[in-house]
Parts: sequence; C-alpha cells; structure tokens
Amino acid sequence: MMRMKEFFAKRIKQSKGVRTCFILCFVCLAALVVGSVGVIAYSAQDMPDLCYGDVDQNGIITADDALSVLKHEVKLTTIQEGLPYQLADMDGDGELTATDALEILKTVVKLIPERTYDGSAVPPETTEDPDRPVVPDETDEPAGPTETDEPTEPAIPDETVSPDETNVPAETASPVETNMPEETKTPAETNAPEETEAPSDGSVVYMTSDITPDGLMAVYQALNWSPTGKVAVKISTGEPPASNYLRPELIGDLVQSVKGTIVECNTAYGGSRTETAMHMQVAKDHGFTEIADVDILDADGSMQLEVDGGNYLQTNYVGSHFDDYDSYIVLSHFKGHAMAGFGGAIKNISIGLGSKEGKCLIHTGGRSHTSPWGGNQTAFTESMAEAGKSVSDYLGNGERIIYINVLNNISIDCDCDGNPAEPDIHDIGILASTDPVAIDQASIDLCFAAEGSDSLKRRVQNQNGLHTLEHAEEISLGSRDYDLVKIDE
Repeated sequence: MMRMKEFFAKRIKQSKGVRTCFILCFVCLAALVVGSVGVIAYSAQDMPDLCYGDVDQNGIITADDALSVLKHEVKLTTIQEGLPYQLADMDGDGELTATDALEILKTVVKLIPERTYDGSAVPPETTEDPDRPVVPDETDEPAGPTETDEPTEPAIPDETVSPDETNVPAETASPVETNMPEETKTPAETNAPEETEAPSDGSVVYMTSDITPDGLMAVYQALNWSPTGKVAVKISTGEPPASNYLRPELIGDLVQSVKGTIVECNTAYGGSRTETAMHMQVAKDHGFTEIADVDILDADGSMQLEVDGGNYLQTNYVGSHFDDYDSYIVLSHFKGHAMAGFGGAIKNISIGLGSKEGKCLIHTGGRSHTSPWGGNQTAFTESMAEAGKSVSDYLGNGERIIYINVLNNISIDCDCDGNPAEPDIHDIGILASTDPVAIDQASIDLCFAAEGSDSLKRRVQNQNGLHTLEHAEEISLGSRDYDLVKIDE
C-alpha cells in the first residue's frame, strides 16, 4: 500500500497543473462508484467483441482493469504478454503506465468511447465523447499546451531502427488486413481430414490418438528419421502459474531416448521467463530439469541466420547457442494464440527459437530490434514463416529437423499465457512430420472439424492466422497438401 501511495504522490507532484490532478481524482472517484454499483460499466451484451481496456478479458471494463495497469507499473503484479498486454496498452506505445490506466478509467465513465480490439498492437485513434459530462473548471484553463496536447510517441521510435531495416517494404498492411479475405476458403468449411489410401503429392503426416509416452514414441518412430550428432528438443517451458505446456511425464521417454537437451529462448515482453535465471527456475519448477539438461539458447545473445527471399526479413536472429546442436526435434503443443491466431510447429521454430532481438524483428516485420510492438498483422505472420524458413534452410534444408504437434488441452490461448481459457475442444492426438507447414495445416483441419471449435476458428480468422501457412508455402518452407497416415489402424 505504501508503494501505491508513493506512486500516486509522485504522479501528482510531476503533474503540470491543478487541473490534471483534479481530473485524475474525479475520474478515479467516478470509476470506483461505477465499479460498486455497475450503473454505467460496459457489459458483455454491450460489447460483443473484446475492447481495449478490458485487461482481464471478462467482458466488462472496470476500475479493476485500470488498477491492474497501475500495479504492473509499480511491479506489484505483471500483466502477461500477448492479448492482455495489448488490451492494457491504451496509447499503443508498448509501455504500460498511469496514462493507460487513466484512459481505461475514462472509458469506464464514458469520457471516451469504447474501442473494439482489432488484433493490432496499436489501438485506433479516438476522440473524447462530445456528450461527456463537463469537468468543473475545465474550460477555465488558459489556452495553450497541456498534457493532452503533447504529441503521441510513435509505437516504434525512429532511433530503434538500425541500418539493415531500411529494406522493409514501404507498403505495409493496415490493421483491416487482419480480417480473413472473403475469397479464401477456411478449414472451417472443410471436413475432417481422412487417411489417404494411396500416396499423393502431399507431405506425409503421421497421427496417433494415443496421447501417452508410448504414443509419442510410436508416432516419432513412424517418421523413420534418425538424428545425428548433438540433439536439441525444442519445447515451450510454459508461463506460470497454469499454462498448458507439454508435461515432462509425456515427453521424457522421447527426450531421453535421443539423449536430447531441452532448449528454449527467453521472452521479449515480460513474464516469468524474460531473463535466463528466472527462466531456468521456471524450467525447474515445471519438472524439465529432472528429465534432461536445459539450455536457454539466447542466454549469451544472438546469432544470425540468412533469410532467403523474405518480404520482411533479410536476417533472422536466433539464440547464440542454436549452432551448438546438430539435429532438432520440435515438440509443439498445438493451441490458439492471441496474436498469431494459432501456435504450432512454425511458431515454435520462429518466435520460439528467436532471441529477444529476433522476436522483436518478427513481431514488427523487420522494423525494430528492441521492441515487439507496433507491427501490422500481415508483416508479423509472414515474418514468422520467413524466420522458420531460415531455420529449416540452416539445418540441411530441413534434413536435420522434424516436427511433432500434440493436440491436447486445446485452448484458444498460448502457453505463454499463465492463465489460459479453458479448452473447448476434446483432446485429439499426436501428429509427426518432416514438413512444418503440412503438420500445422493438418492440425488446423483436425481442430476445426472437432466439436467445440468455434472459438478457435474465430481467433484464427480474426488474426488471419492461416496467412502464415499461405506464405510459408509460397516461400517453399513446406506444403499445405498432406497425406494423413493413422498409425493406430
């Protein structure tokens, strides 16, 4: 409590006038009243889509959401990366401050209108509601610059752009491009994939419905692939306290059978895994250090991989330890994702293997080495495919890397979310392939055909997630055509 009092005292001391302090006090008092009686707070019925400011994503924007931002700024709590962070970042500058909290409170008391979340990291510009109540003495302020007249800082400062970023295409997609093109037929309109009786031109994807250590070993062995040299097993260690990461009990036998080292990279946007020491503690707490050695690949910085034919990336930055391993097994928990639409093999070898610098470049479409915020959705999805292609190319054009997707606990939220939504889809099985595009497409098709998939379909469509697969196929990372071979039959 003392820290909060000191924080507000400092804010008031730093303010530029009595007017600002008065407005802040007025809005806070009004918001507390609203939170108590629920007279003018937004309801789920009024707000069919998520809105900026709804930090806890419960369909209601309240003073509690603003308080979460203030607690985050003074480091009493942490707002997780991804969707919660974007919803809280009201001014789109990549930082959560009292300014964002004040904007949330203004939304609560209808000083400014609600802003529907559109998938962009930068909220749309808004103007204050002309019908809002007039704050006493507001019009008595002398004309001249005020806090609200100061120019908004761009999401990505010019000084963060390095010389090698000048090759980014000038034409970038606007947030409206995050909608699924009308002419594109989504997997939601297709039937569940069936096992092919005769080989086609597609890549082979093996499947078992047995989500056990034995099932995982069986589908891996169906690939008839043998690693060479030192083996890395790429996983997500999972954000505490309750993410759906793959449990050590499931993957331990496979990891130990190849004498593998579990590898991961630090996050670029907060949470419990943003620094190596913290990340190693999470790996220990989640049981991974009990089954194998764990290596945080970017503990000592980055190494560069060339990107061949990318629209947005010319260089991909992975953890500097990446080259310490000769072969990679990519174990991915397939699920939804607040920013990418879904997370599977391609996300695991792009964002997942990216150093902090690499993650920032992917998220911003090559525009920033230091901030993951401010990129448009098309640039983000295509950059994931391009970063993944650089990894596959480096590993013998895909000869020294294979992919396994586990379709269980299929939430719409990623394992980077410590408190994900409950899954609506029943567990499906485990897939394995040498083609990351084929395995992700097969995973999408199986999930979209399953009962309870509506929320996942919406998430993928809203984020134009399938464009990652489209671009990955365009740049020859793999094929969206596949033969599904069910090894249980």
